[in-house]
Amino acid sequence: MKTVKYLLLGALVVGISAPLMAQDNKSTIDAISKVIKANPAGAKDQVKEVFKKNKKNAEVLAGIGRAYFEAKDTANAKHYANLAIKADKNYGQGYILLGDIEVLNDDGGAAAGWYQQAIYFDPKNPEGYFKYANIYRGRSPEEAVAKLNDLRAQRPDVAVDALAGRILYASNRMEQSLQYYDKVTDKSKLEDVDITNYATEAWMLQKRDKSLEMALYGLSRNPRKAAWNRLAFYNLTDMERTAEALKYADALFNASDSSKFTGFDYTYYGTALKNDKQYEKAIEMFNKAMEENKGNDELVNSNRKALSDLYLAKEDFDKATAYYEEYLNHAPKTTASDMAGLATIYMNLAAKQTGEQQKSSFKKADDVYARLGEKFPANLDFANFMRARINSNLDPETKEGLAKPFYEAIVNSLANKTDRDKADNARLTEAYRYLGYYYLVKNDKAMADGYWKKVLEIDPENETAKQALGIK
Repeated sequence: MKTVKYLLLGALVVGISAPLMAQDNKSTIDAISKVIKANPAGAKDQVKEVFKKNKKNAEVLAGIGRAYFEAKDTANAKHYANLAIKADKNYGQGYILLGDIEVLNDDGGAAAGWYQQAIYFDPKNPEGYFKYANIYRGRSPEEAVAKLNDLRAQRPDVAVDALAGRILYASNRMEQSLQYYDKVTDKSKLEDVDITNYATEAWMLQKRDKSLEMALYGLSRNPRKAAWNRLAFYNLTDMERTAEALKYADALFNASDSSKFTGFDYTYYGTALKNDKQYEKAIEMFNKAMEENKGNDELVNSNRKALSDLYLAKEDFDKATAYYEEYLNHAPKTTASDMAGLATIYMNLAAKQTGEQQKSSFKKADDVYARLGEKFPANLDFANFMRARINSNLDPETKEGLAKPFYEAIVNSLANKTDRDKADNARLTEAYRYLGYYYLVKNDKAMADGYWKKVLEIDPENETAKQALGIK
């Protein structure tokens, strides 16, 4: 059992931890509690005097026990808890105090038993339900929530759904937690911790509108709370509402209390700045993210990829390529998509070049796709298709037929495939069109017409094929 967690979570239930006390009882308890807190061992005589006057007063007796408990004198705490129960078996705080003592002893089963006694004898007191649920939140969140639903029947005025959401959140059951938080129609009943939980799990579940709404509600309470500024900033960045995102980024970094910045904060800031085309400042943020994430290879490598994307947006292709190759070198498992990303950089570079430089970039892209096809046979059609297009760019007048072997490979792979999808048909049509044109250039009309007819088998309204065949 985690003693501190149980007791702290119990303390979160603001306003429901004890029944209203008569003013004279409260004064008595406050006074003797100060004495016990100041000197637990030396308070014996004064406690005895209070006891003589309150032998039948369960509230005062439980208050004395609670004071000893807070002073870490569990023997006297237990003694006065039992006296409180003897004075009034229906006063739940005696049982709750005995349960708290068992939590300190790391005996969750015994603690749950005392909390169950508190519920039985004092069913209107929410504290017993919550502490029982808190005991079971790890081992059986369902039982914990069921106990809170019992409380709903007794005390419909208590924000049971928020407590259930909190317990399920602590058990990492975010979908269920969100469902309970969604039932809370009066947001004013949510504690700050619930607002943070609600907004966080909604963001993690990609329910961004809901997460943003809750974060903004929290900021209406406290505009300087870092967690809520962070969640508003993250959501708005994900939603590509860049101007608003930067507003909350500024609030997080410059106008929040007690904020410790994370690698994710810098990554998101860099992303928002990139979207706003503030490239130099974005580079600064991604470099800070790499520094903050030092020691986490996965996150550092993700930042390398982000920097590559950023330099690509800047059209600084040398640095984009360098960071991307570094990203690939550090990736624990390279995917076909990863390799295609490098080829895309070379193709974007080629689009900005002419002459021999352009040819060199196209050839580098072609080499990447060649390796992709070898390493990932399931993606061979894609690799051949991209190599065909690249080689078409290297041979724009189709004099050398550089793209021919790749388009022929596509035909061989897809022509007899019985379950072709739209992507397959698009690739096959393009291959037939190229081959039709290739043989037209070579003055082999029979071969050319054969390919143009195959185009019409897939796309009967294709105008280029109709013109090539003289069909009006």
